[in-house]
Formats: sequence, structure tokens, C-alpha cells
Amino acid sequence: LTRFTNALPLAPQGPAINPIVDNSDEPQPSLSDLHDFEPKLEFDDTELLAPSPLEKDVMVGDFVLADDPELEPEEDVNPLEDDFEDQLRDQSETFQTPKNKCDFLGTDKQGRHIFAIYASRFPEKSQLEAFVREIIKEIEPFVENDYILVYFHQGLKEDNKPSAQFLWNSYKELDRNFRKNLKTLYVVHPTWFIRVIWNFFSPFISDKFRKKLVYISSLDELRQALGLNKLKLPDNICDLDDKLNPSRKPSTPPPSSSINASRQQQHKMATTHQFGVPLKFIVMNSPCLNSIPPIVRKCVDSLSITGVIDTEGIFRRSGNHSEIMALKERVNRGEDVDLKSVNVHVIAGLLKSFLRDLTEPLLTFELYEDVTRFLDWPKEERSRNVTQLIREKLPEENYELFKYIVEFLVRVMDCEDLNKMTSSNLAIVFGPNFLWSRSTSTSLEEIAPINAFVDFVLQNHKDIYLIDVNQRTVSVD
Repeated sequence: LTRFTNALPLAPQGPAINPIVDNSDEPQPSLSDLHDFEPKLEFDDTELLAPSPLEKDVMVGDFVLADDPELEPEEDVNPLEDDFEDQLRDQSETFQTPKNKCDFLGTDKQGRHIFAIYASRFPEKSQLEAFVREIIKEIEPFVENDYILVYFHQGLKEDNKPSAQFLWNSYKELDRNFRKNLKTLYVVHPTWFIRVIWNFFSPFISDKFRKKLVYISSLDELRQALGLNKLKLPDNICDLDDKLNPSRKPSTPPPSSSINASRQQQHKMATTHQFGVPLKFIVMNSPCLNSIPPIVRKCVDSLSITGVIDTEGIFRRSGNHSEIMALKERVNRGEDVDLKSVNVHVIAGLLKSFLRDLTEPLLTFELYEDVTRFLDWPKEERSRNVTQLIREKLPEENYELFKYIVEFLVRVMDCEDLNKMTSSNLAIVFGPNFLWSRSTSTSLEEIAPINAFVDFVLQNHKDIYLIDVNQRTVSVD
């Protein structure tokens, strides 16, 4: 666990292939042309000049020992040997890392958490291990679920180049959950040297892990791969992208034109739509009992069956993306979909997708600032504050749907001995789908209180929902 992040730049493999293939659970490598833009400073490659391969070692997990005799060293010399041990020995325990080691970019098209790591934030070599420890600490609560990593290669400097030995050891010591549940590693703005590094290590890495690597040559391609229209990224990343892709058309239209386009789109929406529309629109145009959209009720009913609700990893594992998209299209056409024979993870993904596709989060933009201050509230005031927010500030349809989903998730929690989904695990999954920022990406500092808020609601739902919504809406003068 101590050297996780430094393994990230190794992810690139072979020619890039297209990451967007709807009929597969796993994103596929990319077809976008790789550029050979080479920063002046790169990874420390001095130890790669010797022709001998890695030292022989016992490999487990994603690493395999090659039987090719050509891989046996002719001399008793380790070509990756450098000052790696000295770096660790001399490292100061009091190293102060930057506040933000990595960023939370949101969830992708399948509801998986997306984390960004920037080479420009790497500290000097002697402090890399402490830096890695901090990143591990930040994202470790999330890696029990499927997740995505995006590595931005721009900004590597002479004094923070990880050695190949450091990268190799980092991957070998990576916890199983980090490797197993990582579904895709996007390497943005890859260089020629990245591919050389990857080819050097590829004989020792399993095919299964290599397939998780996808090269991305532009931010537009990254947005498409992740299914995100907006990405809040550092200026240096955007500036490099403009330099590498000068012919790219502006991806953000003028505010006035975007507003007009949004209005035109709403006029064109069929009344049967339940995905990608406001909740109020669904309540007004669909047969909603107690403001519960029909597709949400179907998903909950299907997932509540014994033998389904206790499925291990329910909501944690990703469903087949092409199946989820096909079901969404059918629902929006007004078809009556039957979920009896649909895979449990596809149904779970459909429910998460409904929440994620709402034009405004279920907990509303208005509550964003209040919820992100949850951890700052004194513990003795949290129950009163949460109850007040939910009962008094949520619109009625939002209140009803949030209550309905919370009650279902509590039933999921009751089966945690079998499905392994505690209130904390469910909060990590649903927090970013219940609430997100109107204008910017949600940072790790903000996602923590959002998840804690949802966790608190799940554990205290009886007190919060003691009063019925009909009593809540009655005003007393």
C-alpha cells in the first residue's frame, strides 16, 4: 500500500485503442492517434540503459514470471538498481504534502468513482513515499467499489521523476482491492517515453491488467470516455491540451446559446422521458404514485426480492453498460420494460443512472453548501440540522423520492451479512449520485461530508422520517 500512486504512469500499453465500446463491460484501448510531444523532463530512465531485465522475483496477482530464457540476466546486475533504498531511508517523516494530492472528478457513465492524479503535483524523489501514503489514505475508502483512475502526465519535473525501480516496487506492493477494482486507467497526454516504460514492464504484467490501460490524447476524448460534459481541471492541463490540439473546436458554447439550446431541448422532450429530465417533469407527465417515478419503483421492486437484495456487492459492482443504455432508451420511448430476467447489477446500475441523469441532484443544488458543512456541525446538533434540511428545504417530490430510496437502502443494509453493504458502503456509492455541485467538480474534501451526511440519514432514518410528508406540508400560523 505504501507506494501506490507511483505505479500509475506505468499503465500505458501498446498502440492506443478506442475506449468507448458500448457492448462491453470493460472500456477498450483507444484509436486516437498518440502524439510524440515530449516534455523536456521525464521519468528517470538512467537505470533503463542497461539491456538486462528485472531481477528475478516471486510474482503474484497481476504479475507473472516469464519462461523465456532470454529474460534471464547474463550478469548478476540489476539494471533497475539505483538509489531507491537510499531515497526511502533518508525520507523525512515530517514531510508536509500539498492539501490536494488527487481530485475526485465525479462518477462515470456507469456510476463508478473517478479520481485524478497529476504528475505536476509529485513532490521531489525523497518525499514520494509519503506522498503516495497520503493518496492511498484519501482513496482507500472508495476502492472497495469499482473505480476509475485518470493520470495526467503533464508537469513532471527533474526532481520528481519516479525511478523505474520505485514504480516496479509500487505495483508489486499494491493492495489487491486497488488492482482488482480498478476498471480503467486513463493516461492523458501520453508521451513516447511513457510507451517505452510500459513496453519495458509489459512482459511481467498480466494481460488482464494491461487491458485496463487506455491512452487519451485530448480532454475532449476524456470527456467522451467518462461521459462527463464538464471537467474541472488545473489550468496547466488545459493549456497543454490547447497546445497539443490547436484545431480543436471550443467545447463550451457561449452562455446565451447554451441556455437557448437547453430550452429547445426541453420543448423537444417526449413526455415519456424518465432519464435526463427534471424530477418535476417526470411527476407531471408519468403515472407516479407518491411522486415515485415508475422506473424507480420497478428497479426497487426487482431488487427487493430475496436472493437479489442479498447479492454480494449489490450497487458496488458495475452492470453491463450497453444493457443499461438500451433499457434507458426503451424507458424514454415509453415502453413497459420487464426487469425479471435482467441481471441484478444492471438493474442496480439503472437506478444509479436515473439519479445521476437528473438535471438537478435529488438533494438539490440549494442544499449543497449546507450538506458539505455536515462534518463541521457539533454532533449534538446534527440530528436536528439534518431533519430540518430534509423536511423543510426539499421540494415535496424530492422529499418523497429520497425517503423512498432511503427506506429501500435500509432494507439493503439489513442484509449486510450477505451482501457486504453497510451504511458506509452505500453512502460511498450513493452520495455522489444524491448531490453534486452546480458549477464545479466535487473535491475529495467535499465528497467526504456528503457521504457522511447520507450515512447519517441511513443510520437515523426512523427519527428523520417520523413525521409523514403530509404533516410536513401543513403550515401552522
